[in-house]
Amino acid sequence: MASLPPGASAHAAPPASKPNLRERFNAMRNLPPFLKQIWQTSPGLTLASVGLRAIRALLPIVALYIGKLIIDEAIRVVALGLPQTGLGNAWRSGALDHLAWLLVLEFALAIVSDLLGRLVSYADALLSELFTNVTSIRLMEHAATLDLEDFEDPDLQDKLDRARRQTMGRMNLMSMLFGQAQDAITVIGFAAGLLIYAPWLIALLAVALIPAFVGEAHFNALGYSLNFQWTPERRQLEYMRQTGASVETAKEVKIFNLHRFLISRYRTLAEKFFLANRALARRRALWGALLAALGTMGYYVAYGYIAWRTVRGDFTIGDLTFLAGSFLRLRQLLEGLLIGFSQVAGQALYLDDLFSFFEIEPEIVSPQHPVAIPKPIAQGFVFENVGFRYPDAERWAVRHLDFELKAGEVLALVGENGAGKTTLVKLLARLYDPDEGRILLDGRDLRDYDLDELRANIGVIFQDFVRYHLTAGENIGVGRIEAMEDEVRIRDAARRSMADEVIAALPHGYDQLIGRRFKNGVDLSGGQWQKIAIARAYMRDAQVMILDEPTAALDARSEFEVFQRFKELSDNRTAVLISHRFSSVRMADRILVLNEGRLEASGTHEQLLAQGGRYAELFELQASGYR
Repeated sequence: MASLPPGASAHAAPPASKPNLRERFNAMRNLPPFLKQIWQTSPGLTLASVGLRAIRALLPIVALYIGKLIIDEAIRVVALGLPQTGLGNAWRSGALDHLAWLLVLEFALAIVSDLLGRLVSYADALLSELFTNVTSIRLMEHAATLDLEDFEDPDLQDKLDRARRQTMGRMNLMSMLFGQAQDAITVIGFAAGLLIYAPWLIALLAVALIPAFVGEAHFNALGYSLNFQWTPERRQLEYMRQTGASVETAKEVKIFNLHRFLISRYRTLAEKFFLANRALARRRALWGALLAALGTMGYYVAYGYIAWRTVRGDFTIGDLTFLAGSFLRLRQLLEGLLIGFSQVAGQALYLDDLFSFFEIEPEIVSPQHPVAIPKPIAQGFVFENVGFRYPDAERWAVRHLDFELKAGEVLALVGENGAGKTTLVKLLARLYDPDEGRILLDGRDLRDYDLDELRANIGVIFQDFVRYHLTAGENIGVGRIEAMEDEVRIRDAARRSMADEVIAALPHGYDQLIGRRFKNGVDLSGGQWQKIAIARAYMRDAQVMILDEPTAALDARSEFEVFQRFKELSDNRTAVLISHRFSSVRMADRILVLNEGRLEASGTHEQLLAQGGRYAELFELQASGYR
């Protein structure tokens, strides 16, 4: 199971209940690494976004002050009696020059502000797209390093699902942070103007806005808690949506009329989630309106005070306009800053989901100083008292396994479902490490070898192989990704697995897109897909070849032909075959019989039949079905 580094436990387990104030402030520690990631994504775009916002932050203050000057100048012109002389005379006299320049300047500021806003949106859109791409790639790269059993852990699947959503949804946090910085600069400018006239108004405004900030912080925390607690149900909703409307499930959904069941299950879950969200939204709207009213009341108290000072003659009409406008904008900006800070803290909680996923470390890793894989393998593999139990499982999947897989030997594994055959193969490929005992390769523990090099020398095709919605050639090429462009190798692998006949019948041959997910794709039968998958094993040209029931969709004759060719083409490679058909496994050099995770018998087909026991019993049951 993957583990966390020391000191990372707080990241690893975000609170399922409503986060308290300390947890919300602790989540702010996610902002520096988040901003660092943004900077690393594109320093140029980051500087452009921040710089343009800084310039744009000062424009509202300048525009409002110019508006004050325009009003004062207009009042001065009216006092001179110029309007009675007509516009032409007033213009020719030059008395309107100052007013005209002020109007032109305000118009220019409006144009510049709009242009800067569009440039900011352009920079943010590009930066957002790049950040999403970079973070998604990092997510896939990190997921590739995790242990197989992590992906079988529902808790980690929830964490991965939340992390995946955060790669798409966190760039609004960047806009919020940069917007907060822009608003802070504007607030400082407006506050400086108000301090000259009436300093106590700023204190009044701050006190009036604090309740709205506290309320917003409270409901942001509740929103995060709701989303966190509903992660499993959201995954179920997505599963129901995909199952009810996908090409992979369409046949059974129609045959069994499953759509009503799936829709009913989806509707039930969705309704519960909707009701929970609605209840929270109602409470948020009610309390938000009440608390915001306090800020509005504070504004009108200040507005009345400014109006009274103007009537008394302390302020000009332009001053009244500037101060009232400044106070209104300051109130809006401060309210936005306080609520925005609360929202940023809430968004930072979601970053925990992303960063905690990145902090998970795999346990199955290469040693610091790995031993080189023997080429060729001289002795083979030895299982010494090997035992393995899946996480949280009471029953051992395999235990007390002692046997040898000799170099160049073709070994078959037989046993009923759940006997431990696939688990044994996963241990051999070091997808898991034993909980007891050890596995040796040429006398050295598998854990002494480089993990990537070990797996590069093992070709495995599982029964539940992946059907890639790629071209036929690419479906084979994924078996050895560095040889994806090697057409000769791909064609040779197809010939060995008998997939060449399948591909020859496709409209575009090796360039034909297979699968029905995308346009122009051609679907294959189960047996045809399996031949394509088996070709991947031949692509690797590995020293150890493993076929874990990949021929289940083939008829008995086709499976026998595949296994016969596999044995002939193994070229003295070490090989492991798993099949329920005894006509196929009998060609192996040796057969291991597994039962409930333990090795029950070993020998050739003839030896096992002579011994009687489980193998002979299963063989007789299968043979009787063909009589």
